Amino acid sequence: MIRVLLADDHETVREGLRLLVDAQADMQVVGEAGDGRTVIDKVGTLRPSVVVLDLTMPGMSGLNAARALKAAAVDTAVVALTRHDDDAFVQELMNAGAAAYVLKQSSSATLLNAIRAAAAGGRFLDPALPSPEYPRDPRRRAETPPVTERETEVLRMVAIGHSNKDIAAALNISVKTVEVHKANAMRKLNLRGRTDVVRYAVMNEWLRDP
Repeated sequence: MIRVLLADDHETVREGLRLLVDAQADMQVVGEAGDGRTVIDKVGTLRPSVVVLDLTMPGMSGLNAARALKAAAVDTAVVALTRHDDDAFVQELMNAGAAAYVLKQSSSATLLNAIRAAAAGGRFLDPALPSPEYPRDPRRRAETPPVTERETEVLRMVAIGHSNKDIAAALNISVKTVEVHKANAMRKLNLRGRTDVVRYAVMNEWLRDP
């Protein structure tokens, strides 16, 4: 029996997912969570086979919850369930240890296939996801260097709404250097414009008050 924890901040979504999962002969919902911190607590106590994890939740995002579960080396497999089809989101979740990535727009059969694949120790990417410009397997991306600390700092300030001039003054670098850092970060993360940058910032909780 595949023991499933449902994590979404919308109760109606969880209710629908519970009906779907509990209707399967090989699955059982063992718990629910409405935020990332509760996910971590319930994984620790319930030890589910799979957690179906929304990305945008209060308290702690699904991405940071996945990172925490990976750091804790738990046996629970993560199935990310989200409306975001941005490749940067997929990359971040897979790097954070997620076993599967499913779009909320897809069929219920797609989610069930992802849960079964994750429970069996496999990986699953929603077939409806756009084709990436580079392989999603980090072991096959040696040619793409990681985003540096300075590039991340610049991208964070861009997402918050600072101009290139403001960023240059704050970091004591030239405007041209800011533009280079921003361009490099966006290229590495496959972000195509400010909308993508803001979505990426939301996923990483950059826009929340300290």
